[in-house]
Amino acid sequence: MTDNNMSTKYNFTEVEAGRYQKWLDLDVFKPSGNPEAEPYSIVIPPPNVTGKLHLGHAWDVTLQDIIIRFKRMQGYDTLWLPGMDHAGIATQAKVEEKLREDNLTKYDLGREKFIDLVWEWKEEYAKTIREQWAKMGISVDYSRERFTLDSGLSKAVNKVFVSLYEKGLIYRGQYIINWDPQAQTALSDIEVIHKEVTGAFYHINYPVVGSDELVEIATTRPETMLGDTAIAVHPEDERYQHLIGKTVMLPLMNREIPIIADEYVDREFGTGVVKITPAHDPNDYEVGERHNLPKLNVMNLDGTMNEAAGKYANLDRFEARKQVVADLKENGLLVKVEEHIHSVGHSERTNAVVEPILSTQWFVKMEPLAKMTIDNQSTDQAVKFFPSRFNQTFITWMENIHDWVISRQIWWGHQIPAWYHKETGEIYVGEVVPADEENWERDPDVLDTWFSSALWPFSTMGWPEETDDYKRYFPTDTLVTGYDILTFWVSRMIFQSLEFTGQRPFENVLLHGLIRDEQGRKMSKSLGNGIDPMDVIDEYGVDALRWFLANGSAPGQDVRYSEEKMGAAWNFINKIWNASRYVLLNIGNLNLDTINIGNDLTLADQWILARLQATISDVTRLYEKFEFGEAGRVLYHFIWNDYCDWYIEMTKESLQDTQNNHLTTKSILIYVLDQILRLIHPIMPFVTEEIWQQIKPADETSIVITNFPVVNENYLNESAIQAMEQLIDVIRAVRTIRNEMNTPLSKKVDIIIKPQEQSVVDLLIENKAYIERFCNPAQLTIDTNPDLSMEVVTQTLPFAQIFMPLEGLIKVEDEIRRLEDEVKKLTQEVKRSQGKLANEKFVNKAPAKVVEEERAKEASYQQQLEAVKVRIEQLKNI
Repeated sequence: MTDNNMSTKYNFTEVEAGRYQKWLDLDVFKPSGNPEAEPYSIVIPPPNVTGKLHLGHAWDVTLQDIIIRFKRMQGYDTLWLPGMDHAGIATQAKVEEKLREDNLTKYDLGREKFIDLVWEWKEEYAKTIREQWAKMGISVDYSRERFTLDSGLSKAVNKVFVSLYEKGLIYRGQYIINWDPQAQTALSDIEVIHKEVTGAFYHINYPVVGSDELVEIATTRPETMLGDTAIAVHPEDERYQHLIGKTVMLPLMNREIPIIADEYVDREFGTGVVKITPAHDPNDYEVGERHNLPKLNVMNLDGTMNEAAGKYANLDRFEARKQVVADLKENGLLVKVEEHIHSVGHSERTNAVVEPILSTQWFVKMEPLAKMTIDNQSTDQAVKFFPSRFNQTFITWMENIHDWVISRQIWWGHQIPAWYHKETGEIYVGEVVPADEENWERDPDVLDTWFSSALWPFSTMGWPEETDDYKRYFPTDTLVTGYDILTFWVSRMIFQSLEFTGQRPFENVLLHGLIRDEQGRKMSKSLGNGIDPMDVIDEYGVDALRWFLANGSAPGQDVRYSEEKMGAAWNFINKIWNASRYVLLNIGNLNLDTINIGNDLTLADQWILARLQATISDVTRLYEKFEFGEAGRVLYHFIWNDYCDWYIEMTKESLQDTQNNHLTTKSILIYVLDQILRLIHPIMPFVTEEIWQQIKPADETSIVITNFPVVNENYLNESAIQAMEQLIDVIRAVRTIRNEMNTPLSKKVDIIIKPQEQSVVDLLIENKAYIERFCNPAQLTIDTNPDLSMEVVTQTLPFAQIFMPLEGLIKVEDEIRRLEDEVKKLTQEVKRSQGKLANEKFVNKAPAKVVEEERAKEASYQQQLEAVKVRIEQLKNI
């Protein structure tokens, strides 16, 4: 493609080819280094090195890129820092899965070689992610790319762990935690996904020792009864007062356990008696603590039963459940089994059913950190959420937070900086290895991935060192992420930043929703409805995808992927392309250096310049508020309607006058096009750069680092806007009459315009060339008192009436015949639709959506039929 020789159709493959590398070669994505410029920084939510990026990631980086490109063009010293997350459990699971294909386990390799293998995996997938980032056109500074396991971040992680430990905010203790038997590691509460599954309530009789009485309890997990150390009733439940203090014989285990009273028991639920298994249920654990009950763990870490389970030892937990139920039935102690749909926790990473289990783990004491975080939200240093409703979500979660289990029983991750003395058992926690290392054994566990990710905004800037980047770009300005990880990640970054830097990690948090399929379903592998953004780019181009994603929804809302909307996005870009091509074909050798907008401005010139200023003002305001969908609607209306459909069409009239060099018209065409390209560049970087390169000032290299438009007050002109709107309303009114009368624009017809005031007469006469071009009159009359003695069709506007003689529009007899044929067709459609809806098989068996569509069709046909009949009667009365 050469200057002023654009292809006749937008070809995204040509436009995008090599452009990203040119930007990298120009270093336009790096901070400006201008000490006078105000800094603006974003850190990317680091994607996991577990595979390819999905459509949600594409949405996430598109929104960030819009913000950073906008701020860069506004003159800020911008930094968008990229990076990736090691994703401990998820990445290790992927590599172990790969090993299983070769009949190997991590133990066959040993820790060191296994970690080396995971690093190889990381490098492979990090390369893929960078390629996808490039395809999306994101303007990050790769020279500052970080990884959550790099040495700098490891230093920060160790410092934070040691500091929290020394403050008493990290402790090691026994507690019921969520355990993933497949990955064999602890999980925090928010790494557990609860799913509705069909299970059962097993009703079991526990014999009361020393009597013939039986006490009935119900449980969904009968295999855990092997670890019961009590049963409990409510202290005020009259039904069981006589049993408190006695014992029951634990079925199948022949072990006596006490009957205790505790207010935890719900008298209204079930039989009002519950089994207490302190080692396998968090609520039971609390009851056990209050009553000094033993904590009997009957399960191994791989989900099999251990020796404490007696004859059920070595059975898988679900196999043990079947055997326990069978044995209870054989012993006459199984009362009944009721089907029951209940919520069961599953591991977010492996999908294994999570097992609550008593374990020794490392925890963060959350109460003081949560209080500090909540209090901060009442200060001028509060983090601002977009949409603001998520502030309450954040506060509520922090108010109800539990201590955070941070240790994970895997190898890939930040190994906990704790050592145990081989002889004394003493614990040493420190940032450096003990001097007599041979006498110490390091804790084999690693830290929860979110522990290192929580430090991301400041650890990536070089903290704990006072680096130049940390001093200039921290705190960051805006975080963009999905609302689904508000509690996972955002909340933790906030309290860790407040604790260790004394500052909020970012001023703004823009939370977007989820990408759903066209039916509104969440995209998932199981449904097979996932969309690869790279496939979308291959079909429509990256700018079309970015436009769709930017305009998909308001902040905080989900968006549905739509092929139709993708096609519309491509069409919009093609519209911009064709408009630009028209401009370039008509401006000769003019460019932004040689344009000259004089004072001899037509109404159309004044109007488009004034509308441009309003558009600049609105788009800037909406970009600042992260309302990119609304900004897109403003841009779409201005570009498609105002610039393309009206101004460009009007210039075709003026440019036909060969007696004039049309410098002003051509200059305005280029100037407005330039401003459009700059306004929309943050959303559509590739096509805007391609076009802008052909009109740019000689001393500028890239639209990436040019200035964002600002309002030029010299072009503000409300009267021109009002006058042009009146002119457009007249043209539209004429077109409406033609459409209603089925009279093509090619047919010349008489047009009579009766303005209410002389000022409107003057306006329309002065601009009658536009009316003649867009309305094709045989004779145009503009008069406050025209001759209206003939039959006319009328359109009434607030400032004028439009009249068109009926004789010139149609032949009444021909139109009546045409409409009578239309009546026949519509009557047939009504009968067909009514017959379908009268068919019970169709109504009862067809999908509800199909039936509803048919009802809508029938109503529409009826409405059209009545309208045509009314029109026939009107014509017959002429």
